[in-house]
Amino acid sequence: MSLTKTITLIGLMGAGKTTIGSVLAKKLEVEFIDSDRMIEEKAGVSIPEIFKRDGEEFFRKVESKTITDILNAGKPCVLATGGGAFMNEQTRNAIKKHSVCIWLKASLDILYDRVQASNTRPLLNNVDKREILKKLMEERYPLYETADIIIDTDVNSRTVITDNIYNELKEKELWKS
Repeated sequence: MSLTKTITLIGLMGAGKTTIGSVLAKKLEVEFIDSDRMIEEKAGVSIPEIFKRDGEEFFRKVESKTITDILNAGKPCVLATGGGAFMNEQTRNAIKKHSVCIWLKASLDILYDRVQASNTRPLLNNVDKREILKKLMEERYPLYETADIIIDTDVNSRTVITDNIYNELKEKELWKS
């Protein structure tokens, strides 16, 4: 059995896109691509450095092109996107057209617990992290809700979450023999 379409994971920082994505890709026996890591590799600097040096608008353009290029390659994979990628209409349309979009949903308390010690998330540096996460949830969750599949990541282990996604994909018949 093989995957017929790319699986794109969306959600706020701390939702588990990279962790779940890598486990899911192994289970599906496909490549895992983290768009943020790919951008960092191409730029030769970290995303916080890109934000600092070139600004968020520049980063969002590079992010959109990177994700669109991955999706247009036509090789099914598991793709983890940055939390803001889905807010860009062009990127969102490409994700919806060329992949199965899965929102890894998490509550404010869970997200805060997962990111509070991090200093690698540019939108959360030198600010009230809980307040920014709450604001981002208000802005982004209405668009995230348009995903093809919504998976709650609050209470289950990565194995259970991955199994839930796997079962949803089987139900949607995203396999070929």
